[in-house]
Amino acid sequence: MAAHRKPRQRSLGGNTARTAATIALAGAATATGFDGTGHADPQLSPAQVKAKVDKLYEEAEVATQKYDGAKDKADKAEQRLNALRDEAARKEDRLNTARDALGSIAAAQYRSGGLDPALQLALSDDPDRYLEGAAFAERAGSRQAEAVARVRKQLREIEQLRGAAHVELASLKSRQAELKRAKKTITGKLDTARQLLSRLTDEQRAQLGDLGAAGGTGQRASRSAARDLGPMPSPGSVAAPNSRAAEAIAYAYGKLGSPYVWGATGPDAFDCSGLAQAAYRAAGISLPRTTYAQINAGRRVSRSELRPGDLVFFYSGISHVGIYVGNGQMIHAPNPSAPVRLAPVDEMPFAGATRVA
Repeated sequence: MAAHRKPRQRSLGGNTARTAATIALAGAATATGFDGTGHADPQLSPAQVKAKVDKLYEEAEVATQKYDGAKDKADKAEQRLNALRDEAARKEDRLNTARDALGSIAAAQYRSGGLDPALQLALSDDPDRYLEGAAFAERAGSRQAEAVARVRKQLREIEQLRGAAHVELASLKSRQAELKRAKKTITGKLDTARQLLSRLTDEQRAQLGDLGAAGGTGQRASRSAARDLGPMPSPGSVAAPNSRAAEAIAYAYGKLGSPYVWGATGPDAFDCSGLAQAAYRAAGISLPRTTYAQINAGRRVSRSELRPGDLVFFYSGISHVGIYVGNGQMIHAPNPSAPVRLAPVDEMPFAGATRVA
């Protein structure tokens, strides 16, 4: 009978070891994909990088508008809170004065001994003068009662102010938490965009346009894009429908080349809605802070009805705005890749327009 021998265990070496190592490395690569989805990070082409970066900038713009809205509400809540605290302090000062006055009256009554009025009349050497004094005392007592009533009213008002201040403080803290979340989202998306851009050479970035390269490539690309639009009109040559629209346009022209900074409203840096707000503030018109509110700040107009000075909005979420200057062009603050610039209205998905002047 043939002997049945146990198969010999082979050591993990040679080709087998190399195969195992290859499998392990492949697993590690799969587990550390760029987007965290468990896939290996493929080599992206420059065009794919641009598409991803553009999408990240769009998403960052949405988060920026949320940040701007929360910042605006936080600022207003803080102003209301400070006003309530100031009013409460003034009322407390008046309350302390009223309390001091009541204390003086009480001390005077204590020193007088508080004799019964009938006994005081019987002991008086001059009953007529006493009766006149008693009438005065009665009037003084009435004024004292009124003073007490005022103190009680002031106490109630102060408590109401403290309650309102507590509500405003809670609102402020909520807005501050919202600001923190939006800021984290914005910086995360912009950091991811920078990481993607770092994979491209300066030449590739220049070929693709506004991609925010170090050393000013984004600004050079922006100027190149502006030249492609043809001769840039001067502010005075724009046929604005009225003086306020003309002033807003002139302001925007004066800010060409200013850097994009999310959350900024000027005078040296802007985000998109910050530029629109600052331009019309210079023209004497107060606009809301965010694109979501700005689109409803005036009369809606169609794409075919656009006139210089109209605000033009983009993307389905109304997350970007520019100032129309005529000839199919606008001035806007694009994103961190490019400064405030002149650009064609058709370079982004048009979502609507409004006329505020």
